Amino acid sequence: MTANTATIQSGDITRTRKSESLWMDAWRRLIRNRAAVLGSMIILLLLLTAIFASTIAPRTFAEQVLLDNNKVPEWLLRVFPNMRDYARTTTAYPLGADYVGRDLFSRIVFGTRVSLTVALIGPLISLLIGVTFGSVSGFLGGRVDNIMMRIVDVLYAFPSLLFIILLMAFFRGTFAKPDPGSLTYGISQLDARMGGLLFIFVGIGLTAWETMARLTRGQVLSVREKEFIEAARTIGSSNLRIMFRHILPNILGPLIVAETLAIPGYISIEAFLSFIGLGVNPPTPSWGSMISDGSQVVRTYPNQVVFPALALAITMFAFNFLGDGLRDALDPRLRGTQ
Repeated sequence: MTANTATIQSGDITRTRKSESLWMDAWRRLIRNRAAVLGSMIILLLLLTAIFASTIAPRTFAEQVLLDNNKVPEWLLRVFPNMRDYARTTTAYPLGADYVGRDLFSRIVFGTRVSLTVALIGPLISLLIGVTFGSVSGFLGGRVDNIMMRIVDVLYAFPSLLFIILLMAFFRGTFAKPDPGSLTYGISQLDARMGGLLFIFVGIGLTAWETMARLTRGQVLSVREKEFIEAARTIGSSNLRIMFRHILPNILGPLIVAETLAIPGYISIEAFLSFIGLGVNPPTPSWGSMISDGSQVVRTYPNQVVFPALALAITMFAFNFLGDGLRDALDPRLRGTQ
């Protein structure tokens, strides 16, 4: 009786484990990864900061008090004691003021919106274009696949960052003084309302999808000859049904992981473009432009470059931690292991 009961219980456990989906198994593994949980908490905190920036920030990002330029908080003198000889102290600015008297803390808070917007829109553009292009190429195969991949190879051979810089220079020059009522004028006004982010999205979208297209093609090629795909063809399933019902759900894991790990790259691209003056439009705050401004006075007022650089570094580390955790959680070879 005891042996039969043990057998039944063992069979129930086996059936329970088999019925658990890959996504639930991945979720359990993800929440046990402390670095991934820490990264997720930081990202959630940044997201809340971006949403409630107007409430959190004591001032608007463009408010200037010229008489308060380069003032530093009193607590900062204990970190940088050399500043006692020349710095003017204040209690009105938690992290100090920049060269035109704008609150650094408020600008860092509002700068979260720019970085997180790029972190969300960049992957969406890459997934939309890259997955579509790679799926069609891998599924159709043959001459179509060869032509489509050669297009990707040509685009991939050109340095992405240099290509984005050229695109941004072209956009900024073309849409600088458009004729009122024209299409370029409408696009220019939309870009102005977005603080200069529209052309950044276009630049990232035109260059970020090549890697995703290659990865998607490889995943489709590895899955399309599986037995369950052949079974779906045998029962008369259409190509669209096979793609959306059978292939895409089985390749989403590696694609999500790859795009999550690529997010810090998108953030760094925006920061670099803003650093060299081709990013967001002033006075829209970007951590990259703040680092650029602070680098001019890094010897005398290091707070103006250290704090936005820390915000940028923490954000990139958080997405890296989350991406590493997702990679470990969604790796099929680790499924069922502790």
